Amino acid sequence: MTVTDDRLEAVRARLRGSPELEQAVRDAVAAGSVPGIGPDVVRPDAADVLAAGSQPLESVVRIDALEAIVRRVGRPPLMIRNDAVVLEPLPDFPTGTDTKIKHVEVDIRSVGRVEFLNHTMAWGGTGWVIASGGSTRVVVTNRHVAKLVARRGSDGRGVFLRSPATGVLYGIDLDFKEEVGSAAVDARPFEVSDILYLADDTKPDIALLRISGDALPDPLPLSDDDPEPGDLVALVGYPAFDTRNDVDDQARYFHDIYDVKRFAPGKVMQALTGRTELTHDCTSLGGNSGSPLISLETGEVVGLHFSGQYGIANSAVGVGSLKAALAGGSPVVIPVQPGPQEDAEAAGDGAHTAADLADRAGYDPAFLGEGLAAPWPGVPDAVRADLAHPSDETPEQPFELRYTHFGVRFSTSRRQPVMTAVNIDGEHSVRVKRTRDRWFTDGRIAADAQLGARDYDDPQIDRGHMVRREDPNWDADPAGTVAALANGDTFHYTNAAPQHSLMNQGKQLWQGLENYVLDSARTHGFRACVFTGPVARDDDPEIKPGVLAPREFWKLVAMQDADGPVLHATAYLLSQGDLIRELLEQRRRTEAVEGFELGAYRTFQIAIRDLADATGYDFSAYLAADPLRAPDEAVEDAEPRYLPLESEEDVVM
Repeated sequence: MTVTDDRLEAVRARLRGSPELEQAVRDAVAAGSVPGIGPDVVRPDAADVLAAGSQPLESVVRIDALEAIVRRVGRPPLMIRNDAVVLEPLPDFPTGTDTKIKHVEVDIRSVGRVEFLNHTMAWGGTGWVIASGGSTRVVVTNRHVAKLVARRGSDGRGVFLRSPATGVLYGIDLDFKEEVGSAAVDARPFEVSDILYLADDTKPDIALLRISGDALPDPLPLSDDDPEPGDLVALVGYPAFDTRNDVDDQARYFHDIYDVKRFAPGKVMQALTGRTELTHDCTSLGGNSGSPLISLETGEVVGLHFSGQYGIANSAVGVGSLKAALAGGSPVVIPVQPGPQEDAEAAGDGAHTAADLADRAGYDPAFLGEGLAAPWPGVPDAVRADLAHPSDETPEQPFELRYTHFGVRFSTSRRQPVMTAVNIDGEHSVRVKRTRDRWFTDGRIAADAQLGARDYDDPQIDRGHMVRREDPNWDADPAGTVAALANGDTFHYTNAAPQHSLMNQGKQLWQGLENYVLDSARTHGFRACVFTGPVARDDDPEIKPGVLAPREFWKLVAMQDADGPVLHATAYLLSQGDLIRELLEQRRRTEAVEGFELGAYRTFQIAIRDLADATGYDFSAYLAADPLRAPDEAVEDAEPRYLPLESEEDVVM
């Protein structure tokens, strides 16, 4: 095999697992736009660029040429050793450029290689620290780099994909070393915990990632001004051998050393305006995607490299777009505005005012009796900040939409319950006959913060009661007036979440479990408190714009233990197994994930500790009352404890 063959094989290995990129290269070869293979370098058609209309030109990514050598001589990609640039003669640059390069060397430490876990590609581009927040950092790279292992969720965040071969979750590390001559022990990797933002394909080519840990690199400063033509700049990144560029040019510039950090000086070719994109002539190759474009005058970042064409120009996202992405924070789901009231009325729906619901007491945490408190589970700060504030909220029952014998804590962004809590009194249970369902909005929170009939018009989507219709139906008075009121209260949209018909098979046992709890309470005359909610995920399917259908639901049942006045609590999950698989992954049980298959929806009994880890909710009041608790519960990577339930007899009480 020749040296050229070796290089080609390296490129093939880099492209495996990225069908889009591989096809782009094939298309470029067929069109004759790859130097050394086709006859000419094809320039972009101006009409293609202008077709974006009012969208930023930074959105127009030419996928057939993502990185490029622009000038065949005079733009050496300088080696980096021990976070320092190895200088070479720079005859094409003004005197004193070497001094300016040394002045900005400090920026090198904040640039890392975007490495992939469980993917056929070992790495895919460059990223750098753009912002800090205590023990965390925000890293920026290109959308097209992150999309190799993730997809955009409905809220604008990125959601990691899974290997189509093994089902194992992909991941990303940022390694801030990987220099020429560096050893494995020199690596400085940080795990990416979240993809905070993954730009839509019509937006500038940006992705924001979060890393955390000790000795984190500092963020690079962002320029207040856009660069001008002729300004001295440099690209810091990880160029890899790339068949889209001339083989001889690469050999002369790179001396067959690729995949390591380089410092490539150059000049701004064109300024960013409303009609023109920011371009530069710094030498780049595949792997430079996401590199910072740094001013040699100030050491500040003036752009984010994202594409290029051999012999023509490289393009960068402007610093203004970077600041806008940062300022935007985490995008939220935009609620769909409800239609006119007459549309809802035509569907048989109604609306209750705050006055209609003024006498509701809500959920009682002391319902089980003295010494058996059953408080609402706690939620993380981000979830708490999203909870609705009903107009009749009280200090004693914050965030609670109070109904008869139950309460709801409600998400304003998802327009669905975060969780519900219901008191069940088996001794005084009343059977209320179900009539024609009529659903209501709740006037104690804004109407546009609630789903409605039009959000459930798909015949495959059900209104899924969180508090079951029968659970709060009890009344010490034999006339059952209060029970009838409780029954009607369950038909509020604030008590429902969209459920896909695919869940029906799994719901059979889920509902059987609910019947088991209620029937046991009726038979033995005991009391129970039941909490229910969706497992909110960024990748929940969007059944309509802004309407997410949860893929999993959890339930916690608390009651008095049969052997005495102590608390007894069990937790359950309606799922295909996603949450359990993620628990295995989080606890580094990779061998257990290999071959893990998602099947039909099933009901699982799950340890309360594991449910807390998976949801981020605080179930500490119930941990000691769980029959599935383990003696090694304090060990962070303890094996998750769960039982697939085939019948009510499988429940561990």
